[in-house]
Amino acid sequence: MKIFVPDSIYAELVIPAREIAPKAELLPYREDEAETITGQEEVVGILRWIAGKGYARLIRDCPQIRWLHTASAGVDHVLTPDVKTKAGLVVTDSGPAFEIAISEFVLAWMLLITRRLPELMANQHERKWQSVEQKELYGQTVGIIGLGPIGHGVAIRCKAFGMRTLGLRRSQAPVEGVEEVFTGEDGLHRLLAESDFVVLAAALTSETHALLGAEQLAAMKKSAWLINIARGGLVDEAALIAALQGGQLGGACLDVFAKEPLPQGSPLWEMPNVYIAPHNSSGWTKGLHERQKTLFLENLGRFTRGETLKSTVDIARGY
Repeated sequence: MKIFVPDSIYAELVIPAREIAPKAELLPYREDEAETITGQEEVVGILRWIAGKGYARLIRDCPQIRWLHTASAGVDHVLTPDVKTKAGLVVTDSGPAFEIAISEFVLAWMLLITRRLPELMANQHERKWQSVEQKELYGQTVGIIGLGPIGHGVAIRCKAFGMRTLGLRRSQAPVEGVEEVFTGEDGLHRLLAESDFVVLAAALTSETHALLGAEQLAAMKKSAWLINIARGGLVDEAALIAALQGGQLGGACLDVFAKEPLPQGSPLWEMPNVYIAPHNSSGWTKGLHERQKTLFLENLGRFTRGETLKSTVDIARGY
């Protein structure tokens, strides 16, 4: 049973793979789209590492492919036409691996805002001894749009800080750490109206594209902050800029944008109530790297034994 894995991660996986899945043979491949590989007719699985594009060609050229695992959390850029139309293909993602790193980053932004850390650091730089009035996260409301592994991780950590937690998802089934789960447009409006922080953690699909536009942003509290660690396409960026310039929001913490890298001419760079990260909320921590490998290896073992895989993607829905 042959599985293609990127050469950049092959050395870290080949030995543990032999122990976990002795029936599997890992074959390294370069993630360069132009590479030609022989013996592709025997390959049944592919690992796609971060930013790799070579998998798309392998999906086309390997007739026996039944499994594609991506080391990324989002799959909007992974579900190419060839992937969507490949008969019998199962796609799994690494969303659970990102929960800790990204949810910690969200909390860091919240604490930075409420505790006014940039002002304190600026005062230190100027040797200015001046107290500032701060706020507590305790008792504030966070609304989380998208309750997958990352959104769930945010909820659990916010709950630990004593925050009221609201969530929006397709199903109204209860989620650990979320006090109220909403669905639909009415649920979205209520979440936006009641939240002090709105965290975007949803997948980008045709249904969620520009989920937050001018109307939705206007429904938020004027003191509320928007935190986007999902995809830039979830927000109408022009409407967000207008809302920020017009004082309709307290501010925004943005890790993702409509166009990346964020163009130098974007007014978001200059706004004092906007914090920007370069699609870096995971921090690419060592812990994340290890969890990505562990999840792939666990699924590799399951795949070779014919068991149900973890973190399976609904290709039709896009997440």
